[in-house]
Amino acid sequence: MTVLTLDLGTSATKAALWDDAGLVAITRREIATAHPQPGRAEQDPEDWWLSVVDACAELRRTEPRRYAQVEAVGFSAARETFAPFDADLRAIGPGILWSDQRGAAAVLHFGDPDEFRARTGVVLNAACCAAKIAWVSDHKPETFEAARWLLAPRDLVVARLTGEVLTDETLASRTGLYGLDGEIGVAETIAAKLPVVTPAATLVPFRHGKTIYGPDDLGLPAGVVVVLGGGDRACEVLGTGAGNHVPMVSWGTTTNVSVPHPGPRAELPAIATVSLGALEGFVVEAGLSASGAALEWLERITGRPAEVLLTEAAASPPGANGVLALPWLHGARAPWWQPDAHAAFAGLTGASGPGELARAVIESVAYDVARCLELVAPDATELVVAGGGAKNQLWRDVLAATTGRPLVRRAVDDAASVGARVIVGAATGVPVDLAVLNPVVARDLPDPDLAERYQAARQDSDALARAVLDLTAP
Repeated sequence: MTVLTLDLGTSATKAALWDDAGLVAITRREIATAHPQPGRAEQDPEDWWLSVVDACAELRRTEPRRYAQVEAVGFSAARETFAPFDADLRAIGPGILWSDQRGAAAVLHFGDPDEFRARTGVVLNAACCAAKIAWVSDHKPETFEAARWLLAPRDLVVARLTGEVLTDETLASRTGLYGLDGEIGVAETIAAKLPVVTPAATLVPFRHGKTIYGPDDLGLPAGVVVVLGGGDRACEVLGTGAGNHVPMVSWGTTTNVSVPHPGPRAELPAIATVSLGALEGFVVEAGLSASGAALEWLERITGRPAEVLLTEAAASPPGANGVLALPWLHGARAPWWQPDAHAAFAGLTGASGPGELARAVIESVAYDVARCLELVAPDATELVVAGGGAKNQLWRDVLAATTGRPLVRRAVDDAASVGARVIVGAATGVPVDLAVLNPVVARDLPDPDLAERYQAARQDSDALARAVLDLTAP
């Protein structure tokens, strides 16, 4: 069976072709993000669609025969990002990203934060999707009233392909507008703007609909089946084979620690974020602030490409010659949840260079992963790594030493695309074997000497974090 998966991430869309033996080819198209004000993060919603068109065009060019054999399309997608659309699926406002923090005042709409989290699984803060939707309602009432739909990037693409507006439970469960048991009513007037929730493995016949761009823009054959797939973290858990004692750590725009949980709801942890799983159960999540995004920021201010920064970081000694970082460009997210606390560097001297800054960022992300593990997976025996950063040996060495756990790496680092392929198999009744689709290719053991050095250095990182958090404490 030939399958196309589309992973609509924050910084790029990835299109991948699969056959029964595994991954055939993958392409990516970048998506630009604007920051019109501090704390704001926006995209042009039309870029969501165009990035899919461009990524698929590249696949058609490089794999024309296989592309013409596609039988099903599956999706993985970033969550908590949305834009308002009219009834003809035209955007009438900017795309507001998951990292945008404009919802600080709007959190008052949603009552007690502890009760909100217990009901929805979502941590109520300025970046919460529900709060940002409420911000649009409060500050852009004409846009909110004119909107027929509030759509995530994946939901826009599915709607333009099929003519139907649909979402799935994994995306809906991260909006803060649905309870973990699927009920609607946390904020009925806002939830009315969202697409109806349908099962995660819903099949929609591929056909022409009342769309702005016909499905021919992707050049897919007639009769293709569209499978909604799931959110990126739910897909990554499937694509890595993560388990209760083997959390998934994904380095992308940000870094996430994700742990599948079978439920029931009453047994879910009372910490971190909880969302619905793609095929069953739940996912306990600890999403950090910025990792890949922090290196991209360093690229902009230093003029050095990422690969150069990583090479210079590897040449810097452990501890980055005394430089400490807190790469909280999107506020202090897990495990701190203090959105007003932002990025900082300490220990800089005249001898500090881009390599020290980059290494300090990598080490700081690893420290936050270690802190998150202590909260959501203290009994973890090993970690499975994913995302674009998984290919970097320095990141894996630092992560293994900082957490004190062995790391497992699979053949395809883009685990969200793997998970989307797994969901297609489940939805079409042709399941796939993960050991064939995405086999384990490497294991990294913690270096004892490096682990000892990082154990001592973390105390300095802890002190810096407390100091910055105290500066912005309410």
